[in-house]
Amino acid sequence: MESMRKKMEALVGEMLDGQILLDEALSEFEKLYIQAALTRHADHLCNTAVALGIHRNTLSKRVAAYNAARTSANGSFAKRPSK
Repeated sequence: MESMRKKMEALVGEMLDGQILLDEALSEFEKLYIQAALTRHADHLCNTAVALGIHRNTLSKRVAAYNAARTSANGSFAKRPSK
């Protein structure tokens, strides 16, 4: 755990040097964290939500918001859940 903390401290230092605002840093971290969790759980929203400790509806809304914000050139954040 100490190694991870040192890596995070170094990253925070780089972000501060780059004048990244806290809201921007938190938002980007959340997107990357959710994207990695979705990948790990093969885009299965229920399993990913459980792993993240959030409700499936919360995850679905966040993924939809990320998809809406991305351009088609970057591709989609995750597969759209089937109904």
